Amino acid sequence: MNETGTVCSCGKEHGQMDISKLLDDMPPEEELYDLADFFKIFADCTRVRILCTLLYGEMCVSEIGDALDMTQSAISHQLRVLKQAKLVKNRREGKTIYYSLSDGHIISILSQGLEHIEE
Repeated sequence: MNETGTVCSCGKEHGQMDISKLLDDMPPEEELYDLADFFKIFADCTRVRILCTLLYGEMCVSEIGDALDMTQSAISHQLRVLKQAKLVKNRREGKTIYYSLSDGHIISILSQGLEHIEE
């Protein structure tokens, strides 16, 4: 060890300030778990397909099912998961429930994800 930092197992000298800054800026552990859970929602292709379908606007379960050639039951199950994660919201009109993306962040996440994999 010397005045500027420590030598780590990689053989490089790292300044002590860099690591303490990193630790100070790191989100709390609970937030990191919440973030990991948030991204797990995107790990299911059916849920991503539903989110991409809702990019075109508000739709009922039947419309989403028709667009994705899936049963209403399968769509409803995934919509429950997406709603619990606050990725979609719904509104009732008579007996029909319409679903839409909860906010613009979801559009950004999908767009940035697609940009990343298309590079």
